[in-house]
Amino acid sequence: MSAKPTAPSPRTARPRTAKSGSADNDRLVGFYRRMLLIRRFEERTARAYTQAHIGGYCHLNLGEEAAIVGLLSSLEPTDYLFTNYREHGYAIDRGIDPNRVMAELYGRSDGVSKGWGGSMHMFDTAHRLLGGYGIVGGQVPVATGAALAIEYRGGREIVMCTMGDGTTNIGAFHESLNLAALGHLPIVYVVINNRLGMGTTVEMSSAEPELFRRGSAYRMAAARVDGLDPEAVAAAAAIAAASARDGEPYLLEVVSERLRGHSVVDPAKYRSEAEVAELRAHDPVPALAERLMREGALTPEQLEQIDREVLAIVEEAAAFADASPSPDVATLFDYTYASPVANAEGRLPGDPLFPAAPRPEDGDR
Repeated sequence: MSAKPTAPSPRTARPRTAKSGSADNDRLVGFYRRMLLIRRFEERTARAYTQAHIGGYCHLNLGEEAAIVGLLSSLEPTDYLFTNYREHGYAIDRGIDPNRVMAELYGRSDGVSKGWGGSMHMFDTAHRLLGGYGIVGGQVPVATGAALAIEYRGGREIVMCTMGDGTTNIGAFHESLNLAALGHLPIVYVVINNRLGMGTTVEMSSAEPELFRRGSAYRMAAARVDGLDPEAVAAAAAIAAASARDGEPYLLEVVSERLRGHSVVDPAKYRSEAEVAELRAHDPVPALAERLMREGALTPEQLEQIDREVLAIVEEAAAFADASPSPDVATLFDYTYASPVANAEGRLPGDPLFPAAPRPEDGDR
């Protein structure tokens, strides 16, 4: 048996999408502002976590800003978005008030999920963000079901379902793609390939590390795109969305390394100093800022002004979250089901499993 070829480096494994025509400066400036808001929000989130304002698990989108804004630029307000637990940036770029997103991280009642969801379980029907799922791949079958519902009633909406690279190795991923292909469902499956399933590289966990190729098993159109380039992601996402809107599901792999560990508390010791240096050298936020200056779209002073405006939004969000009240314990089960369910669990913490038996009166003993 021949030896398995050495896995390519992250940079050489990343094909870049060719650009057509001159850059639309206004659009690029808009991309930059949105990316910077996500960056500063996540940096403030990391700080709040170390200050114990945020509890539980917390996963940041640092380094994935270009992928987020490029993907969501292809969605209409009526389309549906499903994400995994790394979803703060998606919530903000989908149009949800950063104040409400931060309040949810703080576990406060003014949050997106009334303070009961936290970092991993954001849900907002008004913006059609239907999760935020803490279970790896938990969103994929549900998103497929939403696409099936759209197809059944003849709607024109589409579903976009994002996931990490590790999700492509679970059974629900393959079952969902098979069903979507058979049913010609209006859904775009997006794999955010940050090349690490927690701490294990894709090459060590996947026999086919070019994850978009998995669509071929279901005769599903698929592509791979550079996740550091918001224009390239937007162009690829537009093609994918158009395919889904025509009733043909699509698999899009976006290669975009995260700048931090898997979660806030992960020191990412599995990366070498050389890998860390390379990631920082290709950071998409300053790279876009440099391009905007080079092409004359923004001056250094204008970039500083945008940064000040974004920081003000983020600080306002932190102050809003800090002032928001904690949810009342009595509301713990209010949003478990969309409609009343017989015999639904309603015990609060500390309540007995069974009601206490009546005690006889002292005189009857």
